Amino acid sequence: MMILFYSVLSFIFGLVLGSFYNVVGLRIPQKIFLSSSRSVCPACNHKLRWFELIPILSYIMQKGKCRHCQRSISPLYPVVEGITAIGFLFSYLHLGLSLDLWITFSLISLFSIVLVADLCFMIIPNSIILCFLPIFMLFRVVQPLEPWWASITGAIAGYSLIALIIVVSRGGMGGGDMKLLGLLGIILGFPSILLAFFMAIVIGLFSSMFLILKNGFKANQKIPFGPAIIAGAIISFLFGDNFMEVYFNLIW
Repeated sequence: MMILFYSVLSFIFGLVLGSFYNVVGLRIPQKIFLSSSRSVCPACNHKLRWFELIPILSYIMQKGKCRHCQRSISPLYPVVEGITAIGFLFSYLHLGLSLDLWITFSLISLFSIVLVADLCFMIIPNSIILCFLPIFMLFRVVQPLEPWWASITGAIAGYSLIALIIVVSRGGMGGGDMKLLGLLGIILGFPSILLAFFMAIVIGLFSSMFLILKNGFKANQKIPFGPAIIAGAIISFLFGDNFMEVYFNLIW
């Protein structure tokens, strides 16, 4: 019964926070996060009532349209809510009640916020990085990696890796990606941050192929890479040991 209770609680917790992360990801890049104004329809500025803000359910009941102007609502809203809720639920079932669970919750939260910001504005604001920096540092103070300096080397490696790519490619990646991978290096340490980057490249490649097939090839089209970096970090954090075991079994 307790497993069922915490599973439902994790899912609902993820739904509610996912709805909040939509707001954070949209408002921070526009520098209006601290605005006290209520949520509105971006098409007609209709102030949304409480029953129009129920995660996922409101989108389904309104058939993906604003009740006031009938303009389509971006599917990104329920997608982020659903990803956050399912991610929280899976994390609890995989990790149980532990500090690693809260670390994973934080990684999923960062993913949801960056997904919205990077997809909508092609930017990862410094304020997002600075918000999660003390949280990740606190996690590694309470539960340090072995050896303890792996967090430091992981952060340096993550930051330097993309910095090198930016220099060599003359802007092929953004400064936000560089700071993001450095931030994630605190949690993952070295060499796990390298696995996270490799997974990010794989995820980014498939995402790019999907977008090209969907929208057609466009010269100089920018592809948001931030969500892929965090997705790679989550995979590395949860399953890194399994990947390394398979890898070493193959080469030996």
